[in-house]
Amino acid sequence: MTPPEGPAGGAVSPRSPAEWPGLDGVDRGGRADGGGDGVDERRFDMFVIGDVGIEVRATLPDVRFADVHADRLTYAPARAIVAGTAVNLARSATRYFRRVGVLGKVGDDDFTPAIRRELRRIGAGDHLRVEPGVPNGVSVMLRDRPGAGAGVRLLVVQDEPPGRRLTAAEVRSAAAGIEAADVLVTDGYSLLSPVSREALHTAARIARDAGTRVAFDLVPHDADARLPADAVVPMLALADLVISEAPTLARLLGRPSSPHEVRELLPALDRAVPGRPLWLLRFGETSLEHALAYQRDGLLMEYPTGYGDGVERAGFGDRLAAAELYWWLSGGASGAADVAPRSA
Repeated sequence: MTPPEGPAGGAVSPRSPAEWPGLDGVDRGGRADGGGDGVDERRFDMFVIGDVGIEVRATLPDVRFADVHADRLTYAPARAIVAGTAVNLARSATRYFRRVGVLGKVGDDDFTPAIRRELRRIGAGDHLRVEPGVPNGVSVMLRDRPGAGAGVRLLVVQDEPPGRRLTAAEVRSAAAGIEAADVLVTDGYSLLSPVSREALHTAARIARDAGTRVAFDLVPHDADARLPADAVVPMLALADLVISEAPTLARLLGRPSSPHEVRELLPALDRAVPGRPLWLLRFGETSLEHALAYQRDGLLMEYPTGYGDGVERAGFGDRLAAAELYWWLSGGASGAADVAPRSA
């Protein structure tokens, strides 16, 4: 039987990460509500390097940004949470992984104990490095809600948070955690500073020397406007798996960007990046509805992510990434036998 085709013309896997292990560890063959307490058997050790800080989130149900022309007071749901790329992924990953460690650089203020408490609460290992005498990074995320749509997101991030000053020496001091993990997960925010960029490369080399797989998430999604390709491609070449919105990579490589012509990008990836990383490319109307898994001379598979109307966008990418990483380490991307986890 010929497998069905996805929106970009590739075969749709009968067992995609969104189906198994499923978002939040829920097999889509059993439940489809997006809930769940995680997989039955937590396997593998993950070590995450990324941003850690405080985020204020608010949704404005009756306000459109485009209609605001003067000062305005609005009462709406708002909350402050411990967040950042490393914490957000760890929060989802603890539903799948046996152990999750977090390395990030934080400030030294009244929020620091709260950050450490949140890591303990979600069951993640604390490998944080503290920069004395500086505040923690703070971001503000506002989303309007015009009608029934998803709304527009405005994200304001503190300029030069402590994470941009994570050093290679601090990474080397955490080498034991990287070497003991099955996968090191990193992201593109660390590329925005020469200091943290060197730290990121150091971490990837430690991982590769130890046989730890390297996963890289190419964020921010406008990285192409913030960094030249030659600042990003070396990290792509160090990775065994790359997660990215397809339009981001297309723009970075100087290619036309289309929400549905993802296959046109694949030869350019092969030319630009040596080796055989597994690419997990997000695409669709909002660059989140579908994913394409591709490896040079190997896998080419498309699958719906489960994102659509009525699904909360905040946190969805981390839930999907955690499922994909577990699926990948379990051999789902190759059809081969499961990868044996590191010894406990």
